[in-house]
Order: sequence, then C-alpha cells, then structure tokens
Amino acid sequence: MIGPCHFVIFGVTGDLSVSKLLPALYYLDRDGRLPTNLAFVGVSRRDWTTSQWHNFMREQLPRRLGKYYHESEFEKFVRRFSYVQVMHDQPEHYASLKLELAKPREGVCANIVFYLAISPADFTEVVSQLDAAGLSGRLFGNRIVLEKPFGHDLDTALQLNQHLHHHFEEEQIFRIDHYLGKETVQNLLVFRFANSLVEPIWNRNYIDHVQITVAESNGIGSRAGYFDSTGTLRDMLQNHMMQLLSVVAMEPPAQLDANALRDEKVKVLRSIRPIPRDAVNQYVLRAQYGAGDGAVAYQEEPGVAKNSVTETYVAAKFYVDNWRWSGVPFYLRTGKRLPHDRTLVSLRLKQPPQQLFRETPMEHIEPNWIVLSIQPEESMHIEMQAKEPGLDWRTRTLELRACFRADDARPLGAYEALLLDVIEGDRSLFIRFDEVEWSWRVVDPILRHFSLDRSFIQSYPAGSWGPEQASRLFDSADQTWRNHI
Repeated sequence: MIGPCHFVIFGVTGDLSVSKLLPALYYLDRDGRLPTNLAFVGVSRRDWTTSQWHNFMREQLPRRLGKYYHESEFEKFVRRFSYVQVMHDQPEHYASLKLELAKPREGVCANIVFYLAISPADFTEVVSQLDAAGLSGRLFGNRIVLEKPFGHDLDTALQLNQHLHHHFEEEQIFRIDHYLGKETVQNLLVFRFANSLVEPIWNRNYIDHVQITVAESNGIGSRAGYFDSTGTLRDMLQNHMMQLLSVVAMEPPAQLDANALRDEKVKVLRSIRPIPRDAVNQYVLRAQYGAGDGAVAYQEEPGVAKNSVTETYVAAKFYVDNWRWSGVPFYLRTGKRLPHDRTLVSLRLKQPPQQLFRETPMEHIEPNWIVLSIQPEESMHIEMQAKEPGLDWRTRTLELRACFRADDARPLGAYEALLLDVIEGDRSLFIRFDEVEWSWRVVDPILRHFSLDRSFIQSYPAGSWGPEQASRLFDSADQTWRNHI
C-alpha cells in the first residue's frame, strides 16, 4: 500500500488519544519513523481553533511523556497537527474536514487514515457521514481504524460489519487490539516456532494446563458510562483474552503473512468447545469488586447504576478440541482492583509419570512451568527442579530467564507498532472479521446465560486476587492460580 498523506484522529481530546495515541505518534516522530509528508488532523466536538488544540497538547502531553519529553522535538510534532470541529451527525462539519484535507501541501497525497478513537456507539454514524462526504476513498485506499469492542454481541457485530462493508472495502478496515502490538505477544511466535527445545512439548502430551491472566490494579476511573453497560466479559474476555488464547494455541502458519496468521487463529477459535447451556456456572465465574485496600466498592463508584450487577472480574475454563490440545484446560481470568497490573501466560507441564523420589524428602516436587510475562516485565522463563547442594535429597526451583530489554531502555509501546503498521498498510497484527465473529460465538452464549438472572453477583475485596470460588474451575486438586512471574 502507498503511504497516507493525512492521519485523522476522531475523538482526539479523549483519554485514549491523549494517553496512548498521541504519545505513540510523538515517539515515532522523534525516532524518524513517520513519513515527512504525513500531516495530522485532530477531530473532536469541541469548538476550538488549531491554536487552542496546540495549547491543549502542550498542557496534556509533556507530563505523560516524562523524561522522554524534549521541547524542540515536541514543538515540531505539535506543528504537524491541524484541528477541525466535527459533530458526528452534522454533514456540514464533514465538508469542513474535507476542505482541510484538500488544502495544498508538499508531497504527493496518496490516501487518508481515519482513526476512530470514539465510543463504539458512534461508529456507524461517523462511517456513514465519511462516505456521504466522499471520504471513504475506495479508489484511493483510505484506511479506517476501529477500537474494540467490535459490537455489543454477535448480532450487533454482524450488523456493524455489514454496515462497514457498505462503505469501505475489507482491505481498508483495521480492527485494532493493542495486545497484539505488544512485543512479548509477537515474540511468542518466535519463542514457539524458532526453538526446537520448545515446540515439541507445546501440546497435550506434555502440557497439564494453560493459564492466561490479565490483572488490573485500577478500578473503572471515569469510564462508568461505558463500563457499566459493557462489563469485563465484553471489555476483555471477548477480545484481548481470546486473541491471546488463539496465539498460544495456534498451529505454525504456512508463511508469515497476515492471512496465514489469521487463518490459524480462526482455526483455534472455531475449535473451542461450546459450553453447555445448563453448565455455564461450572465453566465461568463472574464477580464484582467490593470495598478494600483503600478503594470503594464498584457500586459506590461515580456513575455506576445503583445495585449494578455488571462484572469486573471473570474466570473461565475452555477446551480447544483439536489434535494438539485435546483434553487440556485453558483457564482464563481477568479483573479490576486486583493486587498488580500483570499479564501472564503460564503453561504448567505434566508431572513425570513415575514418582521416583517418593520415599525421600523430595516426595513432593514442584511442577515445571513455562511463563511468559507480557506486562509489566517483558520476559519468558522456564522453571525446572534441581537438587539442593548438600547431603539431603531436597529440591529447589531453577529458572532459565530471558528478558527482552535493558532496564534503562524505553519499552516500545504496543500502539507504536500498530500505528506504524496502519501507516505502512501492514494488516498482519490486525483482526479479520471472522476472528471477531468466532470470538463472539464463544462468548455470546455466556452473556445470554447471565443476562437471564441479574439479581446477584459474587463479590471480592478490592486488592485481592478475586473470589476464592474461582478455584472451583480447576480440573484437579493440585491445580492453582499462578499469580507471580
């Protein structure tokens, strides 16, 4: 694809833009990764001039950039922006945007990126208005980027996709999940498929079970309006965690290109065993944080509906019914107000078939683990058992650890990689609609089950690792949640 001449950010004054997109673009600009002829247009509902927008950037961004802020480089970045007010349902505002994009400029204008950092409820309106204003750019390859969640359930996801395809071609649509931009997730492919030490044991013959944990220490902040109508099942499990599961469980692709990678991920999603309608509570646990650790209960958060039963925590058990993973449980859990911000993929290996040391002090031997830390530390390690020095038969755990960067190196943000891919037209790390559809086919029956009884929800203290009842999901007594790296 030919590079774009304009990058338009809808919702440019919102939290996603200010905390994620703009810092990522600044780093790319500072490192010389952005085309010199690429101009940015900020779009929001605020009745501002470009000068007012520049002042907003100067107020908001330096503290977020911290020690990576450099005034001269930042001012150069600010000057790449213009600003246009757009009320989403006002055609005349899109006409103003079109005039801004048509202004004479240096370089050849190839196409435009539209990044919708807005509420998903506004997607259809903005998409329709862009097309009506002649900005969909089918002939020129304009690109449109959409944040999750893609739909509110399976039916709305199908409707949204149909609406998008009425105005844009599939090759123009970039469905973003920032977890796929994290270096550790990408490195997982190399860890698995470039090491003969690992790939032969990555299957049901050697793996006892897999755990995927996405823990957040914060609450809902100012997102009550969005979150209370969405919940963690939709906000995290349906997208981030299903994507992580598919990357962990996928087969080697025939080649390293966008469609080959996504073909293998879809095969995994299609192989997930449907949870029986009458057994959902045996496979899934929902809960909501209560007061604790200096934090108020979810129902006391500003903007949350009184007596809300929206879940802030989910633990679930899935089986991937294919040759590689038959019979291996995948335990997924995610929640807010947990002790740490931590994303882990942990694979526990099966114990040796013969307890050779059962009549020694080594009667109980800790299992081997393969642990991939995605955040905050980006590392992979393997745990093995060895004899302690001395006369007694006692074991200790040894770690083979690989960290990805030096302590003083700036971590590459997920959005940096993904935004650069959008600009370069690389769709490898973006989600194809059949991935979205099959993720919804896994989660939608769970949502329907819990929508029938909204009178009660489990609780857990803020600052804990969730409700103790989550342990009932395990298949055997020796399986426990892995909380540490």
